[in-house]
Amino acid sequence: MTRFRLDIGYDGSSFHGWAAQAGLRTVQGELETWLGRVLRLPSAPALVCAGRTDAGVHARGQVAHVDLDAPDPEEVAETLTRRLRRALPEDLVVYRVGVAPDGFDARFAAIWRRYAYRLADGPLDPLLRHTTATVRGRLDAAAINAAGASLLGLHDFAAFCRAREGATTIRQLQWLDATRLPDGRVEVGVRADAFCHSMVRSLVGALTEVGTGRRDADWLSALLEAPARSGEVPVLPAHGLVLEEVGYPPDEELASRARQARARRSLEEQE
Repeated sequence: MTRFRLDIGYDGSSFHGWAAQAGLRTVQGELETWLGRVLRLPSAPALVCAGRTDAGVHARGQVAHVDLDAPDPEEVAETLTRRLRRALPEDLVVYRVGVAPDGFDARFAAIWRRYAYRLADGPLDPLLRHTTATVRGRLDAAAINAAGASLLGLHDFAAFCRAREGATTIRQLQWLDATRLPDGRVEVGVRADAFCHSMVRSLVGALTEVGTGRRDADWLSALLEAPARSGEVPVLPAHGLVLEEVGYPPDEELASRARQARARRSLEEQE
């Protein structure tokens, strides 16, 4: 079997998230169906992705892998890239398919995921309404950045996560930046080793509370002490969120990174 890497983008508006669900249109379900058709396989192959996005969330930089029986891997990669571009619906694109390096795992070898959330605090161009959330009050990007600095580093983000049995809420937030775009919107970018369920939308929701002056920086930093999800933290709509990029270590470090991540996940599930 040969492992292939797929670089993927999608408009999440009409998808019920990434993960396959019976009777619902999902990104994983759509891609697996078309992979099976294009390759004329008796059953659809299984995809593994870097970040399982929720319903309505978009992606420019999703990464997935699939294992296929391929006598000529390079030819299969080229054929898949060409045929999927023609076959897939307009709201889903596979930018490229390539033979993955040894040790590559789209999920466990990733060292960071970067998301962007786009906000409007004034009149919004109607053409941007599917990718931008509107907030009440004027946003102060500098205030968001100043307060957001307290969230950087390794913390328990339980206040910002929807609880899942056996899953840790400890994450390392590596980067956070709010910027006023030329078109007037505010973009909040975040990067972490991984994100728990609804974490990005909750983080940005809390930051907008500070950015509009409804809450202060001390309130935000105090949330890191909360042992469970806080009802004070608003969860922003899914449509403003985009998975922009996934980072991986150099090829020679892929296998060790994946082993470490798998071992950590196994320990978490045993606790």
